[in-house]
Amino acid sequence: MTSSVVHLSRLARWGVTLARRRALVGIENDPNAPAMLRRLVRLARLATLTGKGGSRDYSGAFRAIGPAAIKLGQSLATRPDLVGEEAANNLLSLQDSLPPVPFSQIKAAIESSFGQPIEALFSEIDPEPVGAASIAQVHKGVTTDGRKVAIKVLRPGIREKFARDITTYEWAAAHVEAMGGEASRLRPRLTIANFKRWTNSELDLRREAASASELAEQMARVPGYRIPAVDWDRTNGRVLTIEWIDGIKISRVDELRARGHDLAEISQRLVISFLTQAISAGFFHADMHQGNLFVEDDGTIVAIDFGIMGRIDRRARQWLAEILYGLTTGNYQRVAEIHFEAQYVPSYHSVGEFATALRAVGEPMRGKPVKELSVGQMLDGLFVITRDFDMQTQPHLLLLQKTMVMVEGIATQLNPDINMWDTAAPYVRSWIRDELGPEAALAQRIKDDTDTLLRLPGLIRRVEEMFPPKGGAPESPPLPEIVLITDKREGRGLLGYALAAAAGAGALWGALSLGWIG
Repeated sequence: MTSSVVHLSRLARWGVTLARRRALVGIENDPNAPAMLRRLVRLARLATLTGKGGSRDYSGAFRAIGPAAIKLGQSLATRPDLVGEEAANNLLSLQDSLPPVPFSQIKAAIESSFGQPIEALFSEIDPEPVGAASIAQVHKGVTTDGRKVAIKVLRPGIREKFARDITTYEWAAAHVEAMGGEASRLRPRLTIANFKRWTNSELDLRREAASASELAEQMARVPGYRIPAVDWDRTNGRVLTIEWIDGIKISRVDELRARGHDLAEISQRLVISFLTQAISAGFFHADMHQGNLFVEDDGTIVAIDFGIMGRIDRRARQWLAEILYGLTTGNYQRVAEIHFEAQYVPSYHSVGEFATALRAVGEPMRGKPVKELSVGQMLDGLFVITRDFDMQTQPHLLLLQKTMVMVEGIATQLNPDINMWDTAAPYVRSWIRDELGPEAALAQRIKDDTDTLLRLPGLIRRVEEMFPPKGGAPESPPLPEIVLITDKREGRGLLGYALAAAAGAGALWGALSLGWIG
């Protein structure tokens, strides 16, 4: 088990890197951060001889810290509610790219993972990668049976590097959460648990291949949207081989227009395909940035890179659909009721007051195109009121919100006049009618009653007593046991050690308030 001294050393190095780039200055002015932590952050800034003024290089700080920080920082560019407009704009320049690993190492990794010469798998591989990110790099190749493919290979040693950093995140999050107050509401330990789960999925390329296969099945009936085929014979935990896509990146608007594509239609189809994934299937591509979407000659949208996927259970999807529809139609009372039914808002608050707060956020934005006001801005406004109503952080909704903002940004680039509400409302209304209407409710009731009759009444009573309804948030995963530095087993009387822990917690508080591990 990693010692507290090692964790503190890592946090100290990261804190110095952040302080030198003025990335922690905002904490000094954060009224929700404990006063002691604000003082410690100020001392860290003074120790590095940096002032409050000047530019704050958030992207440079993430890049300097390492691959895990790069992955965390990618999500911040779409979260101005957490980091502010300045930080969000700065982080837009943070690309998930690193210098490529020499092809000799890539070749050795492929051969060792398959236990056979590379020539037995591929007749040709371009030694120059088409992309080199923090976790893996991609090469274009041709299989021995003549198919063009993309070959994604994990960077050597990357699993160990991520595991090391995440262990420190877990240690620091436990200390932050133990402070109580706002730190407890942010639920940093659960946030890290979700980040660890997502990261572990990205670091196992078999799971990415499985995600691509599952999404392809779910989207097979959606016209104009597809997922490339996985080559399972040339895929394992460290190597993913998938169909090569000859298309135009969706960000190249001028090229798409020159090829005669209907950008407004592509924009609308992109929004509907995302809603289909999130609401109908409950399984969605959660990394839909511009580099992961292509348009083929016939206008078909093709998605790639399935390392980060989101999943929402049926009950939460029903609430999500009603929330979206309520916001599009101005039924804020129903949206407020859903938040209470899902237990996102504690019952001691007023439904009516929450509905009024929602109206204040939503009403100024209804009926306007995205170029004037956006879904992202509305979602940011919703997050602002969470603190006033003691809403705990819902990591599964944060991932969904992040993806919605990504989709909105791409859709707006394709068609600046798109109205996200008008585009989404017919789909959501149809889904609610089909899934929550009288016929669907009757069919679901018959199914539920039949299932109930097949169970023993006594067993049902015992299960209901043991597992009462928990609302709309999914059950928290088991969290690792962390020995707090203030625990007697770690030496409660070591004042200097405790102060060092407080400094480390202060650095992590900064990371949380910036959204690095959210």
